[in-house]
Amino acid sequence: MADPELQLVARRIRSFPDFPIPGVLFRDISPLLKDPDSFRASISLLANHLKKAHGGRIDYIAGLDSRGFLFGPSLAQELGLGCVLIRKRGKLPGPTVSTSYALEYGKAELEIQRDALEPGQKVVVVDDLLATGASPCLPCQGPCAQPVNCSASCRPRC
Repeated sequence: MADPELQLVARRIRSFPDFPIPGVLFRDISPLLKDPDSFRASISLLANHLKKAHGGRIDYIAGLDSRGFLFGPSLAQELGLGCVLIRKRGKLPGPTVSTSYALEYGKAELEIQRDALEPGQKVVVVDDLLATGASPCLPCQGPCAQPVNCSASCRPRC
């Protein structure tokens, strides 16, 4: 880990074993959010990764409720893209598309506004962590967008 930005970010992420249940290693990003330099570095690292991995082939950043709202808009701004929101069920106005999924320690349901994405658009889903890898991709699949930075288990349903 020679990159100074990466080292700065890594120093600001704390690990808590067995939280919220035994067997889960919780990565706490609160110290990263508290420090403007490390937060700025995290956005820079993410943006550079996406530019290298996907070039200009991303249409939107989608922020996943709720910490994805902290990273998503900043990342979208850095990349010159728009940001759409994925929320817990019942939090968005207007027609929505929703899906439920299993967590490591429970079940949840997410939704996105039906008109947030068009078929075939490329979306990067941003959250503060990817525990199971499946949850953040699901809402973007309903409108038939193509998640480009999610687990391989995610497939568009168009």
